[in-house]
Amino acid sequence: MFKKELLFWNVDTQFDFMNKEGKLYVPGSEEILPLLKRITDFAKEVDIQVVNSADHHFSDAKELSDTPDFISTFPPHCMANTIGADYVVEVQPENPSILEWSKLYSNMEIELMARSRNLIVYKDVFDVFEGNPNTLSLVNILAPKKVFVYGVTTNVCVDCAVCGLAKQGIQVFVIDDAIKELPNIPLPYEKWDSLGVNRIKFAEIEKYI
Repeated sequence: MFKKELLFWNVDTQFDFMNKEGKLYVPGSEEILPLLKRITDFAKEVDIQVVNSADHHFSDAKELSDTPDFISTFPPHCMANTIGADYVVEVQPENPSILEWSKLYSNMEIELMARSRNLIVYKDVFDVFEGNPNTLSLVNILAPKKVFVYGVTTNVCVDCAVCGLAKQGIQVFVIDDAIKELPNIPLPYEKWDSLGVNRIKFAEIEKYI
């Protein structure tokens, strides 16, 4: 069974963000793809459970705009049932249980899904806690003591996940060589420091698990 009280949290490592042909390409994000594969492989080898968040938008999503400011609104991206919403191959979750954002699950349903090593949490806004009504229940059921966060983007969706987890009293570690930011948006490091968030390199991970 999975390592108890320990969780990896993979944020939005999807085609539209991480491929130069994507609808909202994060500059330089392809540079972390080899490390994302190492993290994914390590989680499988050591039997660590992974929560994988994913933007999963429909045309009426409030963050989408044809005239985006690239701070609070963005062009259409990660649209449901398109290649852009798919995970990059380096992190592809194996046999995941999926929590849709458009459905409210019972605790019993979430407990059953939580037996999967890979979980996908779809969301329709930046913040995985706001964008899926089941996220907090899932976190409470998994009850991790430590969560290791990685993915994109540092200053939007990664930040939301990190802060949301830290505010639940969980010890949060950001694998900071496995994240990448969008330009023109302030970086969240001071805020993370104030919340007691730890930033580590993946090469150090065995010291913390």
